[in-house]
Amino acid sequence: MALAFFGLSIFLFLNLDFEQGPFSSASASSSPSEGVKITYGTVLKLMHERTKFRLHSHEVPYGSGSGQQSVTGFPGVDDSNSYWIVRPQLGTDAKQGDAIKTGTIIRLQHMRTRKWLHSHLHLSPISGNMEVSCFGGENESDTGDYWRVLIEGSGKIWKQDQRIRLQHVDTDGYLHSHDKKYQRIAGGQQEVCGVREKRADNIWLAAEGTYLPVTQS
Repeated sequence: MALAFFGLSIFLFLNLDFEQGPFSSASASSSPSEGVKITYGTVLKLMHERTKFRLHSHEVPYGSGSGQQSVTGFPGVDDSNSYWIVRPQLGTDAKQGDAIKTGTIIRLQHMRTRKWLHSHLHLSPISGNMEVSCFGGENESDTGDYWRVLIEGSGKIWKQDQRIRLQHVDTDGYLHSHDKKYQRIAGGQQEVCGVREKRADNIWLAAEGTYLPVTQS
């Protein structure tokens, strides 16, 4: 695991372009632990609380619905296609290293493909809920990529050990997963979709990643 974090840190230093949008270059710190605040620019995996699967995407399009890049829940811990970069919504003055309060709208950029976690009213392939996909690119993003961070409990600032929901702004759907698995995708990957009701299966936690320190104002 230590080697995995080291490799990710090197990738961040050499490859991530933080000049996109409101970001400027800064060094990253590694080794997440309980109570660490999530900041803009952090690269992390999101773990579905009940099943422990990680939010995942890869360059495989859906065979139905939008036909966009598919998003799944992945059972393994080490797959690099499960890393996401935490970005602000468009048009804000948020900057790299800023902490994120409950109720804040964010975007999640898939590290490998540079597309954005997205949702809409297309039907998800297995359950017929709202499809969740990856869409766009570095300079192609819209409100379909907006997710509101909602902390469960009394916390006001998003931290690694806090349970959260992500509510899609355009559809009001919560990012959701469950035990329903794809038969034609290797590795026993399960469906990720959006549902409008609060359920136990739309709780997520920040897991592995490289966490940037809070910028002092």
